Amino acid sequence: MPTKGTKKTDVKSSSKSPSKLTPTKKSTVTQKVSGSPKRIESFSNFSLSKPDDGRARPIIERMTPELDGGLFPIKRVPNEKVKVEVDIFSDGHDKVLANLLFRHKQREWESVPLEPMLNDRWCGEFLVSEIGTYEYTVEAWVDHFATWRAGFEKKYAAGVDIELELQVGKQLIETAFEACKKAGRKEDMNFLQESLLTISDQTVSKAASVALSEELNQTMLRYPDKNYASRYKTLRVTVDPMKASFSTWYEFFPRSYGENGKHGTFKDCEKLLPEIERMGFDVIYLPPIHPIGITKRKGKNNNVVSKPGEPGSPWAIGSKEGGHKSIHPELGTVKEFETFVQKARLHKIDIALDIAFQCSPDHPYVKEHPSWFKWRPDGTVQHAENPPKKYEDVLPFNFETEDWEALWEELRSIFYYWIERGVTIFRVDNPHTKTLGFWDWCIGSIKEKHPETIFLAEAFTRPKLMYRLAKGGFTHSYTYFTWRNNKQGLTEYLTELTTTEVKEYFRPNFWPNTPDILSEEYLHNAPRAAFVSRYALAATLSSNIGIYGPAYELCINTPLIKGKEEYLDSEKYELKQWEWNAEGNIREFISKVNKIRKENPSLQKTNFIRFLSVNQGYSIENQELLAYLKYDEEQKNVLLCVVNLDPHHSQSGWVFVPNTELGLGSSYTVKDLLTDRVYQWNGEWNYVELNPQHASAHILKLK
Repeated sequence: MPTKGTKKTDVKSSSKSPSKLTPTKKSTVTQKVSGSPKRIESFSNFSLSKPDDGRARPIIERMTPELDGGLFPIKRVPNEKVKVEVDIFSDGHDKVLANLLFRHKQREWESVPLEPMLNDRWCGEFLVSEIGTYEYTVEAWVDHFATWRAGFEKKYAAGVDIELELQVGKQLIETAFEACKKAGRKEDMNFLQESLLTISDQTVSKAASVALSEELNQTMLRYPDKNYASRYKTLRVTVDPMKASFSTWYEFFPRSYGENGKHGTFKDCEKLLPEIERMGFDVIYLPPIHPIGITKRKGKNNNVVSKPGEPGSPWAIGSKEGGHKSIHPELGTVKEFETFVQKARLHKIDIALDIAFQCSPDHPYVKEHPSWFKWRPDGTVQHAENPPKKYEDVLPFNFETEDWEALWEELRSIFYYWIERGVTIFRVDNPHTKTLGFWDWCIGSIKEKHPETIFLAEAFTRPKLMYRLAKGGFTHSYTYFTWRNNKQGLTEYLTELTTTEVKEYFRPNFWPNTPDILSEEYLHNAPRAAFVSRYALAATLSSNIGIYGPAYELCINTPLIKGKEEYLDSEKYELKQWEWNAEGNIREFISKVNKIRKENPSLQKTNFIRFLSVNQGYSIENQELLAYLKYDEEQKNVLLCVVNLDPHHSQSGWVFVPNTELGLGSSYTVKDLLTDRVYQWNGEWNYVELNPQHASAHILKLK
């Protein structure tokens, strides 16, 4: 006998203690049976227990999408579809019908019929229209009228006496008539009443004609008898803002934009907004803006001893001036920060803040809450380590402290503080080094009050841990794109992200570089073309992308030492004076690509991609050329992207275009959106050549 639905835990509102996560009841549906409410559950696993009502016969199994038995929600943005597939069957040969139910949380259920596929598999879809939480499930019931109709048709065709069968059909129609009467639908009431009279008073042939009519069948479908319906457990969808699906991030250090080498301020940064908007970025991500500690402050190039006047790392948060809810006094005031946020919005840019849950030894938390840190036998606090590296300017929180509830509450309050200042996007530093349950509770309770918030996980770690953070609430995630530099690696990685269950909850955000990562394999001492091709790949493979600038567009390529990914003279440890217009910069290329992204819906979703690979029977054989189709869901906007992965040499080959499938005809024109050049192509195979001295990529509009 199948089992009852499993329990799940929902995040409750912010007023609850983090230790009091309240489990919800099993998913049930209340049906009226013999005038009294009856609880009926769908059972899909074997059990020795007796069901609440054994008359619920349909079995509902293998629902997709469903994450970890319904423990976690899938993700969407407004106007995206949720496409559901599920196994539904019952004992015997009775006909079964099913609906897909959905609703914005706490509202009335809406429903759409599920359509049968092969082998008892059913499918359906619904559209989410606003941010927040949606719920969805499936209900199925035995359709006694359809079952009767199928049997009646066979008996009538075989010349069997059908008088008794007509009486059974009348009973079913009478039941539907009562439901119709209750609903107050006079037109259907009249039709059903006429049908009953015809079946009762007319000849057998006339009665059979009415009983088997499609009009009666469609009317009966509107009044199903669901007294013994089965319902699947309720699943959830988190619907995030549009920038969860499509965004273009630009990271810079505000302290480097002061005049005459002085420490920059938010007012100085306001001058950058028009150019960042012109370049096509809609999110500005700022490294930590808080006071920086003095104790063990790092010097230039991560030197363990700093010289007087060196600013230290922004990630060493906290000093006598304050901590995570304070602003570095040289950057400006809280009011000036709020003004910066408001002015950025006038340029259609959101400000994203870095949230790094760690402290300088000078942070007020260290004295006020010593139990939140690990203390060593010599009386010192355990600093962060990544042997052989020692981050003595940074102290991690101890998430195993006995005072963990107060720690959780305080850390969550940091988000609330900045939300009140106008920030809705957060880049979270190293979330994989904090308790996962904390993120489930923290992000879940924040989004319950502020569904507009977006969280980017900076978690360069093991795949399962990255994916678990995404399931637990993170909107975006950094990825392995930085280290996928050849055709096979890129193809396999994107296939995993876009064709497996991962696509339901993990939104990749592709960054070719960060302040910590200058890719050794591809960008160390690399030519300008390497930066061009990596940006072209990021911008066309993923709908969410970002760069650390202006280091990227200036093609800064010198590592601290060979074999390491750190930049020489890293901005993490010193103020910089950037020359944005330096010779060889790729700002115009980046601006062009970002404009193409905004004008083409096919580049605003990650999952609609088709690689032209050897194992599909067609490709560019050249391993240095990566070719793929990007398209929107309706395939009205189709692009062919071809990128030269070799930044040093020209590469060429023949690329396959499914022209017949795309309705292009045997002869068709393609337009390169990067150069505005138009080419006349014929048939399926066409020649391409990319010289990195002139062009590292094609973005060809096919449709």
